[in-house]
Amino acid sequence: MSDALSDPIPPQGIDLDRPSVARVYDYYLGGTANWAIDREFGQRVVERFPLVRNIAVANRLFLNRLVRHLTNRGIRQFLDIGAGVPTAGATHQVAAEITGDARVVYVDNEPVAVAHAEILLDEEGNTDRNAVIYGDLRDPDELWSEAMATGILDPEEPIALLMIAVLHVFQPDRRTGEDIGAQCVARYRELLPRGSYLGISHITDDGIPPEVGPKLAELKAMYDSSSSSNAIWRSRADITALMGDFELVEPGMVWTPEWHPEETGPNAKQIHFTQPNEAVIWAGAGRKP
Repeated sequence: MSDALSDPIPPQGIDLDRPSVARVYDYYLGGTANWAIDREFGQRVVERFPLVRNIAVANRLFLNRLVRHLTNRGIRQFLDIGAGVPTAGATHQVAAEITGDARVVYVDNEPVAVAHAEILLDEEGNTDRNAVIYGDLRDPDELWSEAMATGILDPEEPIALLMIAVLHVFQPDRRTGEDIGAQCVARYRELLPRGSYLGISHITDDGIPPEVGPKLAELKAMYDSSSSSNAIWRSRADITALMGDFELVEPGMVWTPEWHPEETGPNAKQIHFTQPNEAVIWAGAGRKP
């Protein structure tokens, strides 16, 4: 039986004509919420750019450390936009390691990610504190309204808004084709109550090792021509600017392995980079004053 024939029946509405960014990322992480078309594309990427698996894992470990750090700072509400498939180490699971009263709303526009999140939350029996909605990052007010309508989050209390590895595969405006990523993030900053946090990780070609540059350019070309989303690389300055007037949490905007490594969990997967900038992802968090 072929690889494709052995795949489960996909959820309604899933596009199997092109690889999905969320499902390919799941493949890099060793998950199972992906289909033959995603694995074939992912394997081609790995063959051309072997570092991509470590890059994906480093990004997931940043998410884990960020959630631990913010939970230890007293944050009990998380809005995880572009969460992808909630594989091991999902936001609500990491927060639960520290406190039993954290609440999480996941958002994605990928049917597989939403379906798997619903299944996971149902199996764990904690749907009173966690929810998943189908939403589009490009519609901040509508997405925010739907997230608050779940009743999981209190808009009067601080919220950690997580945009992890989503803004570099952000789709342009439907009408104009323009990149409205910064504009949308600015609106989310306005919607967040005081004392909230914004966490971002974003692929860049700024400051990376010279030998990695051509591989990253090839990676972008592969995603632009084959996958469900085009890739947008921003500079460190542009990524930092997404924080607006939020106060950056130390150590600021750094490579994913460098952001609070002391928050790494004891069972975290071990990966190695010769130098931190091989991770090619700037990451950081800011607090709304």
